[in-house]
Amino acid sequence: MESVRDSQGSADAAVSGPRQGVGDDGDVVEAQQRRLKLYAYLDARDHHRTYLAVMRLFTSTLLADLSAGEVAGALAGAEREGRVEQGESRIENVIARLRQLVEWGNLVQGRREVVAASIAEFQHGSVRYQVSKLAVRVQRDVDELLRVPEGAREVSRELLPAVERGLRQLGSSLSEALLAERHGPSSTGARRAGEALAEQVTTLFLQHAELAATVRDFYAYLGQVVTRNHLAPDEISGFRNLLVEYIQRVVEDVLRHTPAIADALAGLARARVELLRLLDPTDRLGGEVERARGRSAADWQELTDWFVDRPGRPSQVTALREATARAIGSLLASVKRATSGGGLLPGRRAELLKLAAWFDASAQADAHELYAATFGLYSARHLLPAPEHDGDDERTPWRDGPMRDVTVSVRSRGDRGARGRTSRIMDDPMTEQSLLAEAREVDERRAAAINELSGAASSLAETTLSQDALGVLCELLTMAMAQRERADDTGSAADPVRGLRVTVRHAAGSATRITTSGGTLTLHDSTLALDHEGQDAPS
Repeated sequence: MESVRDSQGSADAAVSGPRQGVGDDGDVVEAQQRRLKLYAYLDARDHHRTYLAVMRLFTSTLLADLSAGEVAGALAGAEREGRVEQGESRIENVIARLRQLVEWGNLVQGRREVVAASIAEFQHGSVRYQVSKLAVRVQRDVDELLRVPEGAREVSRELLPAVERGLRQLGSSLSEALLAERHGPSSTGARRAGEALAEQVTTLFLQHAELAATVRDFYAYLGQVVTRNHLAPDEISGFRNLLVEYIQRVVEDVLRHTPAIADALAGLARARVELLRLLDPTDRLGGEVERARGRSAADWQELTDWFVDRPGRPSQVTALREATARAIGSLLASVKRATSGGGLLPGRRAELLKLAAWFDASAQADAHELYAATFGLYSARHLLPAPEHDGDDERTPWRDGPMRDVTVSVRSRGDRGARGRTSRIMDDPMTEQSLLAEAREVDERRAAAINELSGAASSLAETTLSQDALGVLCELLTMAMAQRERADDTGSAADPVRGLRVTVRHAAGSATRITTSGGTLTLHDSTLALDHEGQDAPS
């Protein structure tokens, strides 16, 4: 039979991911839902083992271009080994699985020339399948997740001095690249200096990404184990060594290298525009290209925020120090609960495990007797105190009746002694009305303060503000200052209810003075503007 070529030629790969920032919110949400379907094959109701085997086949090599017959041949070996169900390597089943993956967006269809001996062979051989970019990333994350052990992940502390050293070298490399560009933009020296600069930036961000990932994974494991209520003595000893020794070294290393890293980032911030210009490629691949880390201002801001605090935005170093303090506090609470009379004794855990083994080894009738003897739930009639209100469930079996709260003393120590009980929450209309009146008074005072500031917008320097007006102004001023990353930036904040907006601008050499009944507030090198309902009133 002659070689047959499909009239459509090679089909273009459909883009399965959304274009963020394009269209309205509905389009963005719909595009995100399409991306989330890429994970559907991992939790499919049927044939999820086959889907996983197919995706591993497509992601095991670069530029995989397979037909249904080739996929069926690969699945035959997996079927013999028992990794997929019997019959999944049949060509009709393979075609159905491939079409389902295409529908989810994991695979895309293509065509190519084929020499076939029959129509069926042409149909099976001419339709080719390729894996989409986002599906490759999903499968890569899945395989990595399946390889991760359950224990703690070691923090790559050795990357901290490498990041510090890379930032110092990056400053000198940037100076050499700018000097080489000034002597000859197209010279060999300028090109080599730009390549060396790009190499250092890529290495720096890869090192920081690995460091941040290990820190996140380690503290996620730490939060998983220190909050457990029941710890064996050997577990308590292991966690104590983990916290006291290992975390102390991690935090000390981070705090020791952070000041030098922060100083290096502050020095590079002044030349960030030139750095990004030199890293911008001359042969652009288009606006949809996913750039390497370090090629945008957002990447550098994210790196800076990891080490340096900003107003209202603590750094990850601060979060790491606070998380360590919380972890140590949780461990101390667990140790106190396990070694004192206020919680489960260390031996109670062994007793519960022994009881569970008895239940597992006993027959059904023996298990009922064991349960009754252990917990005192015999088949006798239980007499309870009078309920707080009349009910109509006297004929309801206890297993179907309302649940009763078990006190902490019974649940943790098995102590049935009377410890008192909490009183019922009563309806208190007087307290409710007083709280509502207090809330209305606070709202009225804030409204009066905002009206006072709005009236003084045009002559703020000549007006003496009240304490309430000063409080509202300081609140908005704090939020406006938090929006400024540098001293020469402009910050703005507004009251979301009444529309009063405060804008702070940098003005070298000038000072803004606000007179109040309690003193004078002075803002150096800044000007203040109040805007209410679209009326600008600079001071």
